[in-house]
Amino acid sequence: TPGSFLSHESVATRRRPGGIPKLKSKHARSRFLSLLVVAFAAVTLTACGDDKDATADAGATAATGEYSNIKKYLLDHTGPLNQSISTLSTQADAYYDLVNKAGSCEAALKDDRAAVEKSVKEMQATWKKANPQYEEAEGVVAGVPELADYDVILDAGASKEDDPEGAVPFNVTYKDGTVLKQPGNFFFLTETSLWGTEDDFTCEDVKADLNGDGKVEFAEALPNPDHIQASAAEMKKYTTELNAAAEKWQPNESDVFTSLVVMTPTMAEYFEAWKNSRFVAGDDAEEASFVGSSRLNDIADILTGLVLVYDNIEPQIAKEDPEQAKQTGEELAGLLKYVEDIRDKEAGGETFTAEQADTYGAEAQERAERIAGQVSQAASKLGVEIQD
Repeated sequence: TPGSFLSHESVATRRRPGGIPKLKSKHARSRFLSLLVVAFAAVTLTACGDDKDATADAGATAATGEYSNIKKYLLDHTGPLNQSISTLSTQADAYYDLVNKAGSCEAALKDDRAAVEKSVKEMQATWKKANPQYEEAEGVVAGVPELADYDVILDAGASKEDDPEGAVPFNVTYKDGTVLKQPGNFFFLTETSLWGTEDDFTCEDVKADLNGDGKVEFAEALPNPDHIQASAAEMKKYTTELNAAAEKWQPNESDVFTSLVVMTPTMAEYFEAWKNSRFVAGDDAEEASFVGSSRLNDIADILTGLVLVYDNIEPQIAKEDPEQAKQTGEELAGLLKYVEDIRDKEAGGETFTAEQADTYGAEAQERAERIAGQVSQAASKLGVEIQD
């Protein structure tokens, strides 16, 4: 069950097609970095003559706050996410009925092309609505150990084939009895079916000319009705659970500092996924995911949430070091703007090369590691535990 099945370090990124694994652990590198910066902070404090017990006492008396704004922010996203996925599940049921009434994907397309196109486009639109609803909350969900398993389940877990140790803790069962054992996270399962980038999740040997213009273009795909129906229904179950867990969660200062230290220095991995996606690599893309929405959107959404989190702890840090607190806030906001500028250029029609993606990713990663180090040092001064 979530909260016990996987350790926090088992989070893995979405897989590539063909069973080619991506980075095995989404946060493994950032976890390593966080331990380094914590160690560095401890050495720095010792060198300055700070007493370990005094630091712990200071942490015990530090203003913790209720962090109600962070919890509200999380619920403002998990609630709408659950609603969107409920809608997707309803739409997938309708699509399943449409195809099965006709007898096959090919027959459904022949009988009522307009209805099939409308059904697929509606599901794609709902997916594109749900994706940022999750990504904006991911900094909290994936960064807080109490909630992190839902990130594995919904957005980050690999398949058993790609990563047996870090695979998702569920199976998907079709109505015909077919069982997909630990097949990967739900955003991957649904996105690659809806946009046709995973052959196993689409109608085989069907030329999906949805608009009838005589051409089959990218994203004109017919999802396998059994797959999209079962995946969306099971995804709904877990978004409901996540929303309930978010309601129950009582954030503390360790949760909040941990989420920033763990989630901020993940930029290089995200930019690597962007580089390998259709948005940069085009038809040569090795990445099956990140087709419904650019990975740059995800990065900006995640950082938006992390900025909100930092805004809520900056006053606490400022009591120890006002200048550092301000600098860290400005650097985090600057990192968000850096990513937003690239995202907006892409949205405006500018294309980027793999070399540019690497350069941007390296710059973002360097900034992110510096920010995480500053937050970790602040946590050490305040006696706040960074959770494993």
